[in-house]
Amino acid sequence: MALKKINPTHTKSWEDLLRHYKKIKNARIQDFFQDPNRIEDFTINWNDFYVDFSKNRIDTLTKKSLLALANECDLQNAIEQYFNGSVINETEVRSVLHTALRSSTDLGIRVDGENVFSEVSRIKTKIKDFSFEIISGARRGFTNQKFTDIVNIGIGGSDLGPNMVIDALQFYKNHLNVHFISNVDGDHVTSILQKLNPATTLFIIVSKTFTTQETLTNSETIRLWFLKNAKTEDVAKHFIAVSMNVGKAVEFGINKNNIFPMWDYIGGRFSLWSAVGLSIALGIGYDNFEKLLLGASRMDEHFKETDFSKNIPVQLALISIWYSNFFNIETEAIIPYTQYLQKLAPYLQQASMESNGKNVDRNGQPVDYNTGSIIWGQPGTNSQHAFFQLLHQGTKIIPTDFIGFKTPLHGDYNHHDKLVSNFFAQTEALMNGKNASEVRDELENLDLEKNVIERLLPFKTFDGNKPSTTILIDKLTPESLGALIAAYEHKIFVQGVIWNIYSFDQWGVELGKQLATTILDEIISDSPKLHDASTAQLLKNYVENRGNKKRS
Repeated sequence: MALKKINPTHTKSWEDLLRHYKKIKNARIQDFFQDPNRIEDFTINWNDFYVDFSKNRIDTLTKKSLLALANECDLQNAIEQYFNGSVINETEVRSVLHTALRSSTDLGIRVDGENVFSEVSRIKTKIKDFSFEIISGARRGFTNQKFTDIVNIGIGGSDLGPNMVIDALQFYKNHLNVHFISNVDGDHVTSILQKLNPATTLFIIVSKTFTTQETLTNSETIRLWFLKNAKTEDVAKHFIAVSMNVGKAVEFGINKNNIFPMWDYIGGRFSLWSAVGLSIALGIGYDNFEKLLLGASRMDEHFKETDFSKNIPVQLALISIWYSNFFNIETEAIIPYTQYLQKLAPYLQQASMESNGKNVDRNGQPVDYNTGSIIWGQPGTNSQHAFFQLLHQGTKIIPTDFIGFKTPLHGDYNHHDKLVSNFFAQTEALMNGKNASEVRDELENLDLEKNVIERLLPFKTFDGNKPSTTILIDKLTPESLGALIAAYEHKIFVQGVIWNIYSFDQWGVELGKQLATTILDEIISDSPKLHDASTAQLLKNYVENRGNKKRS
């Protein structure tokens, strides 16, 4: 059963929202707080999450109309298909089942005749056993030394998810040091290899096809480096693979028993819950990896079972659509108030922008409305000293998700109180701003002359009315991180359903890669062919410099 193909702009609720937008577009968030029920209506308490939507440019009618849009676009049916294994990735004829990777219940879903739950459970056991052997030292390298370092070699979804989680959960790490090599830049791989001992390093090659140019180039370079100190048969002790292409992995020198599967029904950017997350299980231990899955599974249940009005992913998605399609806002900022989540925004960039960066709808027709949002951000308080000037006094409206935690992991409340005070203050300042009367009072208290006050007044005034959503979580744990990631995954899904696009293919990634292969052949053969004038000149400059370096 396919997703219904409903153009959202042709629905009654869309027309209602357009009319409502014209009435509300200049309204101020502060005025909405005259409603005594605003906090109750625009916050969600769920497990250890407290999500506050009240500082957004929405009122009860906005919420009601957005919920009507979700219903007109048949969101409930789409959610059911999402979880039951229907082929909702129609362009690639695939199910979308990353949620099955963290489910504790056998729903009887079968793909190609295989029971998904049984196969996932089997691989989880394999991950658990392998992780225990490496962490405990039962499995060792070619010199019989215990492993000290893990290197994940992959790119895109084979890198960003595990990389982000390992960074986020450093508090829970064991003695193993986990590194990530993704960029085909030779300087990147060389700089990491310089820190490693080949005798105590385990390499995980993550590539669904085992043909990804960046991953295979880096893997071959690492293999050559490794063989300077080891024999060919030692490769099998130090290299493992996560791939569908068993033949290519074995040809590389990997023991067939050390190849973990990837499945067609798992998109790369949603794959950290699978064997792609092996580096996570190794770096924080399998028990913590299981807790990560558990947190995500709990968010899955919340998403499936909770009324849309109190459903965290649905509300995140609907508010994003409100800004994107009615205010014509193009970007969203993600600001976590913890350094541990410094890689969350780059991770969500791929998850969101690769999913919903589409200009053709599910009918194969060009869309004439905004899809996708530009996702960016970095941790507070660093970001306050970087781009918050634009958020507060720039000409753009940038809806911002603020994410913070009640409890510091290392127990330092001296620092944490200061961090949290900034966290809360920024959301309040963005909403309220500072009017001319307030600024004048402040400047008069400084005993400044009247002409100086009048000159400074416009520069120190803040319009406010800048929207934000606050996600306050008890503590950064594997469970809470899993739930947070899953919430954003489901937000992306809901947006795609309502925008009537396919969120789980990524054809736009291919074009540049195809051209790169052609240009690489021309560089190596020193025979550039016909290109546009700009590319031709760039190639000429590079090839000439390359030739001069080789001759010297």
